[in-house]
Amino acid sequence: MNSLQILSFVGFTLLVAIITWWKVRKTDTGSQQGYFLAGRSLKAPVIAASLMLTNLSTEQLVGLSGQAYKSGMSVMGWEVTSAVTLIFLALIFLPRYLKRGIATIPDFLEERYDKTTRIIIDFCFLIATGVCFLPIVLYSGALALNSLFHVGESLQISHGAAIWLLVILLGLAGILYAVIGGLRAMAVADSINGIG
Repeated sequence: MNSLQILSFVGFTLLVAIITWWKVRKTDTGSQQGYFLAGRSLKAPVIAASLMLTNLSTEQLVGLSGQAYKSGMSVMGWEVTSAVTLIFLALIFLPRYLKRGIATIPDFLEERYDKTTRIIIDFCFLIATGVCFLPIVLYSGALALNSLFHVGESLQISHGAAIWLLVILLGLAGILYAVIGGLRAMAVADSINGIG
């Protein structure tokens, strides 16, 4: 493993963490609106960068690349069409929802139907995220980092143990960003990573 590789990765990661902390240190995360909606203070470029990098992670870089190699470019259809959908969302639907104070799909469903519908959808989203989405993101992230830094060889542990270690570290890093800084920290970190 190249020490310059490790140094540049750790250095950039620390730089992102420091800049993110500097930008969000005065943010009020004590209220629901401050924590979950960044106090409704995010500007369009930060929102755009965060949307892009939230949709672009290792499951696309690792998974879709592998699928495209194996099956052809048709697997890109989902990502290409999602760009069009995000533009419609940002220009047409989002301004209407924000004027009405709607920030999430469950908010919309509660307004349209009732609180029970919102609770059911909240539960479904949490289960789907925890069971279907996060394991893939953490596993593919661990695979990518292990292939870059050969963690198993460096620490003299098995490949499986290295993957589990990286999954846990990635999960803890995500939890740390989310718990300490809320949405604003995530959006700022996404924007900086998009530039880097």
